[in-house]
Amino acid sequence: MSPRTGSQATKREIIDAAVSSAPLPDSPPPAPPRVSATASPADLVQRTLPIAMLSLALIAVPILVLEPEGLPRLRALQTELSGVSAQNDDLQREIARLRVEVRTLRDDPAAVERIARGELGMVRKSEVVFQFGK
Repeated sequence: MSPRTGSQATKREIIDAAVSSAPLPDSPPPAPPRVSATASPADLVQRTLPIAMLSLALIAVPILVLEPEGLPRLRALQTELSGVSAQNDDLQREIARLRVEVRTLRDDPAAVERIARGELGMVRKSEVVFQFGK
């Protein structure tokens, strides 16, 4: 093998550099999409579906809102809810009053005696009952 000379290496490097940096031949531009006289079914669906959905919504929403099961039903349910809430508040107050009464009956013997005399008509053994006819 002969030693490389500077001129041979330089020529080889120049050729390699020229080949690697050479621009590729221009490819033809991509063809524009074909426009056919008739649209395919997929294109037709893709174009008309949003319009159909919008039309359906514009017709159906007012009908559904104004029918008896729509907005009037909502207002009736809201009125019923406010009535039930008022009843619930009344019952909560009644429960609180009854809890106080139960606590009083547990802790106060005089309250028990008052209830026994007033509601049950009970008397003590040492008391004499007089009954008068009308």
